[in-house]
Amino acid sequence: MAKKRTKLRVDVASKPAHTRSVPIGDYGFLSDGEVSALVSPGGSIDWMCLPRFDSPSAFGHILGKLAGSFRVAPDEITVPGDRRYLPGTMILETSWGTPTGWIIVRDALLIGPWRHEDSRSHTHQRTPVDYEAEHVLLRTIRCVSGEVQTIVDCEPVLDYGRSQVAWSYTEHGYHQGVGRAEGSDLELHLTSDLRLGFEGGRVGARTLLKEGDVRYIALSWGGVEPPMDFAEAYRRQVWTAHHWQHWLARGDFPDHPWRSYLQRSALTLKGLTYTPTGAIAAAGSASLPETPGGNRNYDYRYTWIRDATFALWGMYSLGFDWEAVDFFSFIADIASRDEELQIMYGIGGERELAEQELDHLPGYAASRPVRIGNAAYAQQQHDVWGALLDSVYLHSKAADHLDGRIWPILDKQVSQALKHWREPDAGIWEVRGELQHFTSSKIMCWVAVDRGAKLARETGETGKAAEWELAAQEIKDDILANGVDERGVLTQHYGTKALDASLLLAPLLRFLPPDDQRIRATVLAIADELTVHGLVLRYRVEETDDGFSGEEGSFTICSFWLVSALCEIGEYHRARKLCAKLLSFAGPLELYGEEIDPHTGQHLGNFPQAFTHLALINAVMHVIRLEALQEPTDTGSWAGATEAGR
Repeated sequence: MAKKRTKLRVDVASKPAHTRSVPIGDYGFLSDGEVSALVSPGGSIDWMCLPRFDSPSAFGHILGKLAGSFRVAPDEITVPGDRRYLPGTMILETSWGTPTGWIIVRDALLIGPWRHEDSRSHTHQRTPVDYEAEHVLLRTIRCVSGEVQTIVDCEPVLDYGRSQVAWSYTEHGYHQGVGRAEGSDLELHLTSDLRLGFEGGRVGARTLLKEGDVRYIALSWGGVEPPMDFAEAYRRQVWTAHHWQHWLARGDFPDHPWRSYLQRSALTLKGLTYTPTGAIAAAGSASLPETPGGNRNYDYRYTWIRDATFALWGMYSLGFDWEAVDFFSFIADIASRDEELQIMYGIGGERELAEQELDHLPGYAASRPVRIGNAAYAQQQHDVWGALLDSVYLHSKAADHLDGRIWPILDKQVSQALKHWREPDAGIWEVRGELQHFTSSKIMCWVAVDRGAKLARETGETGKAAEWELAAQEIKDDILANGVDERGVLTQHYGTKALDASLLLAPLLRFLPPDDQRIRATVLAIADELTVHGLVLRYRVEETDDGFSGEEGSFTICSFWLVSALCEIGEYHRARKLCAKLLSFAGPLELYGEEIDPHTGQHLGNFPQAFTHLALINAVMHVIRLEALQEPTDTGSWAGATEAGR
């Protein structure tokens, strides 16, 4: 029987980790394929949900200072000297210089060898690989010179800051605590070679590290065995690093000065992929604002069907076929299961994503309301069938294979597009105002029928192919008759002259040839009239009934779309200049949020944003291909993998 121990009182830092909101773009991103975390420059885990991406938060400081955080840093409030990812990995390294010395902290969500006999693995639906999440957040500390007073301050608050954790010691004494909260079956273990003390829901440690000293602290959940000494912690950290480096080595990255942006984008997309199902979360966070202090705050920890096409374009172009197949299989599973396809799903395939507001949280930079869940799942958006059919078509070209379940899916989704294409919808931007005949939605309905016809012809369904080819032409004729203004520019919706950045997809989806004057006029109109300091807005909020008030920043995905579209119409030099500008706006760790404030360069919206990184990959590859060819008018397709059939 373990001896009864009294609590060891350890003074935790009395100063707050933050006095102002940390810039969104300054956060580091960690992932193990099931859980992700955002790490501030001050060494604090400010966002982490357990036990998966879309679970309630355990650390939610980014949305409210009382919602929990986990800080490891020098006792003195100091700016880190350097932050970087270990090359080719998702392991974040932060170094601090103080008046007395230097320390380095490395943060990782551990990944380890597959344990097929472990009950943790029962949720896997995709083909198992040699690795899986360890369910351990590991933080190691090394003093490289002098001596530094170092603190640990860990205070998880479960359920988005509503459920305090109570700590108690285990049989490992002052080196391990177990945390539980009333009403939750989540059990946390904090294990360290430091001596831990409890003050309410906080776990603290303080130590004076001298040159050569090393320490670790590990937060674990799900009943796993955490590292019990530094040697084991270091070994598992190295295994994780090698995993990421080996994964990245599978990719096909051009030898170019922009290579690192492609690699970090690939790692980020992999980090946003929920490994058990293959679903890609749109972002790792919830309710980070599109405008500081504004109300455009949404939960993006879900997967959108429209991401399928963009994800496959990006993944196939960089050589990550396995990941592309996994995401395609996730989408195909849903399309086989559901009679009516939704625009978005939970990362486990859940249909209902009920939205609610958390009134107890003040939000990032006082941006309220704080929303979890996403009501857009119930919206009617007519791009969904085109996104699915384009991903099927791309998959058939890249994999040179379609399994037997695809034809019924294809037939059903083309039929849905033909049934609904004449109706108004909420559009790609999920407006919550009046439904409209959005031009981009009509184009995506055309994509659904056009790709369906191509696939039908390739599989010998010539009767269907002929029928759908005629229907596709009817949709195209309707768009060109009603969605083009007197300048020859594609408009946001029928009956308006307003511009919309979603029309930059028209040349990329091969709705019209890139040398068509209407395509050229549309791209140049958006470039010249829908930008602020060269960065693209989704639309002018004063011209669009989106159901919200206030301004928003430029949408970074739209700016990268403009790069690709400029390449398509032969404006290579303008495209390259814009691409270079966009890359210069990357966060210090080469990560991107949803938006960039064109006046300050600050990142806005949920972070990191999968859609942005997908668009970055395709834009950069566009520019690099033209650069290599030195033939700006011979643009090929958006991401190379699509060249066979666009």
